[in-house]
Amino acid sequence: MPQNTQRMPQTHPNPASVFDQGALAECIDACFECANVCSSCADACLGEREHLMHLVHCIRLNLDCADVCGATGRVLSRLTQPDLNVLRAQLQACLAACKACGDECERHAREMNMTHCGVCAESCRRCEQACGQLLGSMSAEG
Repeated sequence: MPQNTQRMPQTHPNPASVFDQGALAECIDACFECANVCSSCADACLGEREHLMHLVHCIRLNLDCADVCGATGRVLSRLTQPDLNVLRAQLQACLAACKACGDECERHAREMNMTHCGVCAESCRRCEQACGQLLGSMSAEG
């Protein structure tokens, strides 16, 4: 985990107490990593010229997931006076996007031997798990 993602919330003058700081940093990192990996996977899918028509849905899910994960990472990075309903909804959207993209990429990795989709599925699962963990801790506390 990048050290500054862990340190930044600790330096904030009004850290949000609704989060476990470690889980928050892990989730932010997972979101940004997943956004980058999904964008790269979409590009790699575009390079699969002979399978391109079979990958249209995957590319769409990659791009949607990248956008949702990036937005989630940015929203979670803002700690001043968070609206818990907005945060919950954003984390739930991220979970849904990661699940859909991860399922599709996992299928392509398995059935079409597309290694880039396997890497993407792993990143989606990590992000899905981190969002779920953070969401669960929020439900218990907030």
